[in-house]
Parts: sequence; C-alpha cells; structure tokens
Amino acid sequence: MPDWLQKLLPIFGLLVSVGVVLSLLPKVDVGHSPAFRRRRLMNWIPLGLTYAFLYFGRYNLSAIAGELDKSGVLTKAQFNEIDGVGAWVYGIAFLVNGPLADRWGGRTTMLIGTAGSALVNVGMAWAMQRSVNEGALGNEQLRSTFVMLNAANMYFQSFGAVSIVKVNAPWFHVRERGVLGGLFGVLISLGLYFSYDWSLGIGREFGWAFSFWVPAAVLGACVLSTFLLVRDTPSGAGFPDFDTGDATSGETGSMPLKAVLVRMFSNRVIWIIIAVEFCSGFLRQAVMKQYRLYARAIGDGESFVYENWGMLLCVAGILGGVFAGFISDHVFGSRRGPVSSVLYGGLLLGAIAAFFSLGQPMLGWAVIGMSLCVIGVHGMLSGTASMDFGGTKNAGVVTGIIDGFVYLGAGTQAFVYGATLPVGDAAKLAENWRVWPGAMLPVALVGLLLCTRIWNAKPKPRAAAH
Repeated sequence: MPDWLQKLLPIFGLLVSVGVVLSLLPKVDVGHSPAFRRRRLMNWIPLGLTYAFLYFGRYNLSAIAGELDKSGVLTKAQFNEIDGVGAWVYGIAFLVNGPLADRWGGRTTMLIGTAGSALVNVGMAWAMQRSVNEGALGNEQLRSTFVMLNAANMYFQSFGAVSIVKVNAPWFHVRERGVLGGLFGVLISLGLYFSYDWSLGIGREFGWAFSFWVPAAVLGACVLSTFLLVRDTPSGAGFPDFDTGDATSGETGSMPLKAVLVRMFSNRVIWIIIAVEFCSGFLRQAVMKQYRLYARAIGDGESFVYENWGMLLCVAGILGGVFAGFISDHVFGSRRGPVSSVLYGGLLLGAIAAFFSLGQPMLGWAVIGMSLCVIGVHGMLSGTASMDFGGTKNAGVVTGIIDGFVYLGAGTQAFVYGATLPVGDAAKLAENWRVWPGAMLPVALVGLLLCTRIWNAKPKPRAAAH
C-alpha cells in the first residue's frame, strides 16, 4: 500500500466515525427545512474545503523548513524571520480585510484571498526553483525574496478566516454554532495534514519547488468551486433569511465601522477572547512550527511523529474540534468559555510534560496532545465566539480583530524562538532546547486564567430571536 494512502486511511476512518457520531446526536432544532439543510451543506462543503486548502498554501514552507535548514538552503533563524514577518502581516491585515468582508461579503473576499495566495505560491515556487535547481539565488537572496513573498501570501491568506465566518454567520443559528466551531477545527486539521505531510512528501519526491507549485494548482481549483457554489446568505440561494440569535440579532441596516469598533472594544468578553487568542497563537505555532526543527536538529528526523506529523496533527485536531463543539452545544448550553478552560488546562499539562521530556519519545506525543487542545480552543473562539459576540452583521470585523491577535501571538513566538533557540552544534543536544517548552509554560497558564473569566459569557441579542 502506498505510504500516502496509509496516512490517509486513518484520517478517512476518523472522519467517517465523526460523521456517524454527529448524525446520532440529538439535533438542535431551530426550524430549518430539509431543503435548506441540503443547500446549506452544498454551500458549506466547498467553502470549508477552500479554507482547508488555504492551509496547504500557507504552511508548506513550515513543512519543509527542517529539511531546508539541514541542507543549508534556509537556516532556522532565517525561517523564523520569514515566518515572524508573515505572521504579523497576517495579523495587521485583518484591520483592512475584516471590514472588507463585512462590506463586500465573504464569498467575494474568499475568492480574492484564494486567488491571491495561488499566485503568490507560484512566485515562491519560481524562487525556490531558481535557488535550489538553478543556483541563481543565493541563501541571502532567497531569504529576502521569501520575506516579501511570504508576507504577500499571508496578506491574502488573512481573507480566509474572516470570509468563512462571514459566510457561515447568516446560515447558522447561535445554538448550532458549537458543532460548527468543531467542524472549523476539523477543516484546520485537514489543511495541516495536506501542508505538513503532502508538502514534505511532494518536495522530497519532485523537488522543493513543487511544495509550492501543487498548492497553487489546488487553490486555483478552489477559486472555481467557490465561485460556482458558494452564496453569502440563504436569500442569495433562494431561501428566506432568518434571525440567528447573535449579538446583532434584530438590527436592521449597517453600522459605521467606528460604531462597530466602539461596541466591540467596550465589550469585556471580547477583550478577554482577544487576549486568550494571542496566547493560543503563540502556543499553536510554537508546537507546529518548532517541533520539526527540534526533531531534525537532535537527530530524531526519522521518528514516527516526525514522519507522520501532518497526519497526527490532523487526527488530534479533528478529535479536539469535535470534542469542543459537542460539549459546548450539548453540555455547556452553547457557552464557549467552559470548553476553552478545559482545553487550556490540557495545554498547560502538555507544556509541563514537554518541558520534562526533552530528548525522549514522549515529547512528540505531548505536543500532539497540545495541538488537539489548541485547535479546539481556536475553533471555539475565532471560529464560533467571534460570530456570537460580533453578530452576523459585524462578523468580518470582529473575526478579523480576534484572529489578528492569534497571528500577532504567532509572530511573537517566531521572533522569540528565532532569537533564543540553539544553533550549530549546540542545537544537537536536547537539553539546550529547554527555552522552547519553557516559554510555553507561562503563556498556557495566563491563557487558562483568562478562560475562566468568560465561563458564563453568552451573547445578548438586541431583539428576541425566533
């Protein structure tokens, strides 16, 4: 059996199992007709797959960073500089792209983001080919080229989260959104699988430039499917719009951006979510971006966790997303704070386990457990709470601000680790990597304490939902 199929089978089996379990759960009945549910599914699947494949064109550089470092194409420090600049561009871009999603609609901005990322991946493929295959770009030239191209890619990528949330908000009632947030985590997980395992496998087989050529082609196909099938609202697909019961429920007309920001930043819950998601961004990328660099440096590049990193991240993320969505809607009454608190407790325990297991096989499994938890938190807060507390009308702006802080946290970890991780022969000793899990410990503790402050938070509609 081909290696790629062996990795795909457990993911496929898990997705089938999740589908069966979800079909057997008690349904949240808010009065949708079977025809509406079918059309919503036809809207959601291509949009969700487009969002997942955006990850394929975003984390492909991360997937091969350890190999590029080992071969001298890009060092760990250079990769973290490229990654840090890109993450901060991603975070700041939300200040522009969130309002654009609210004004133009999520379908339009998803098309812009996907098409733009596809084109930039073509540029990154060309630059890698010029460097590795033709020798026309030296190490420093490649670094500077990738700083600019990756920053451009992250600008277009930042349309993804605001667009999918903006489109989904008018299609789902607030009482349905916990499971939706879990599925948001599933999409992230599938995207990470394609990024980390497929990008690495494709690069090893055909050359590192193809780790960018292939995502570019896939994203091009996603542009077509989104254009043909996705609609912004139920009314755009021939069904009546309905009251979603979120923070802008009962409002008519649009609000000026200034009024949206004033309402948003006067909401204590949103401030806490922003702070939690900054911590989530730091922890999420500290796990995903640094583990393979660590394993490759200490000579653990042939381990099961290293070779199957994308598949394991995918399985962990699916489990974390579904667990979070289920207990949010069916145990905690559609509250997101309790779920996030439980998962942040897991993140803290995982960081402690990682700190004390450096150089041991257990470390790989500890960070996989952390990934399960952080993807669940991200689905609950960026993917769901942003709709709840921002409301359908302001979903783009609020999601943009919240997810922007996720990537400001991600950029912070890149610069922190770029300056502190061991280099050269020192990097070969596992004990010299204590700064890696050590920096995650206080961040996880702060995130846990913040989550407990929104334990009972729920959105307050402006008018009664029906």
